[in-house]
Amino acid sequence: MAFRSVPISFITVLLLFFFPVSRSIPFIVLHGIGDQCSNQGVKQFTENLSSFSGSKGYCIEVGDGTWDSWFKPLEEQTEIVCDKVKKMKELSEGYNIVGLSQGNLIGRGVVEFCEVGPPVKNFVSLGGPHAGTASVPLCGSGIFCIIANNLIKGEIYSDYVQDHLAPSGYLKFPNDIPKYLEKCKFLPKLNNELPDKRNSTYKERFSSLQNLVLIMFKDDKVLIPKETAWFGYYPDGAFSPVLPPQQTKLYTEDWIGLKTLDDAGRVHFISVAGGHLKISKADMKKHVIPYLKDQASVRVIESTKTKRPNEEEGSTELVFDGSSSYVWPSSVKSFFVELLEVSEDKPINLH
Repeated sequence: MAFRSVPISFITVLLLFFFPVSRSIPFIVLHGIGDQCSNQGVKQFTENLSSFSGSKGYCIEVGDGTWDSWFKPLEEQTEIVCDKVKKMKELSEGYNIVGLSQGNLIGRGVVEFCEVGPPVKNFVSLGGPHAGTASVPLCGSGIFCIIANNLIKGEIYSDYVQDHLAPSGYLKFPNDIPKYLEKCKFLPKLNNELPDKRNSTYKERFSSLQNLVLIMFKDDKVLIPKETAWFGYYPDGAFSPVLPPQQTKLYTEDWIGLKTLDDAGRVHFISVAGGHLKISKADMKKHVIPYLKDQASVRVIESTKTKRPNEEEGSTELVFDGSSSYVWPSSVKSFFVELLEVSEDKPINLH
């Protein structure tokens, strides 16, 4: 009995269908406030991600790093990153984002605002203030904490501060929501919070992500509340209780597509032990690396059960401690001093 020869091209197609060829997708890292790509911690973090995942990684810098992370408005920082990723041939077929703290808001801005940019596949967020934060970052104690508190009372939503201090773009005080919506220049737009300015394109782009990994640090003292890393936040008008993400209007009314993603099993709520950005090697390998591997691996991940809030994983060996960069540089202190016309030897009127 004679057998008809089968074309090699047909066999190749069958092999590719049943045994998909893995293709490494590059990723970018967006660092947090007060940090920069040249710092040893961020360099090592990016190198570890590449080494563990087998994917090429790039830390994308905004201006000179530390200074601009504090003083350049977040919308401008987003535009800079958008322009850079569009020019990188390595990212032209798509890429993943790993965000650190404030860098997550820039990353989401790239996803939602960047026109004609390469597609973002997976977004891994470590300690991102996605729903805002109710405290000036890194306040600490002493005279400059008093300055910051005074600033909070009356200046944070002024045009000057919004244009000159990056964190003011996501400071959200639940007892002053009308002023936040009117004057805050970044987060209300990013989260589609303005009723008369909701943009369906932002929602469409954000909900196109293959996976959104939201990592919250159990002992986070930088983000207030720490649940903002999951899009959880305070109700309007009160500082308690903290609402889980599924009970916020952003989620229930699906302003940016978070509910759409979650309903499709593409949001992964992860809680890990440690303070802000203190992630262990074990947690990195378990919760970050799988989303940076080849597309075949990503398909396997998508078929697994999505983690729900309150599921915690812990380990002890730190591979990255992003909190080490969280100190106020003298330039930030000087900014507050100049703004409020105070000095360390001058009394401050807090009333």
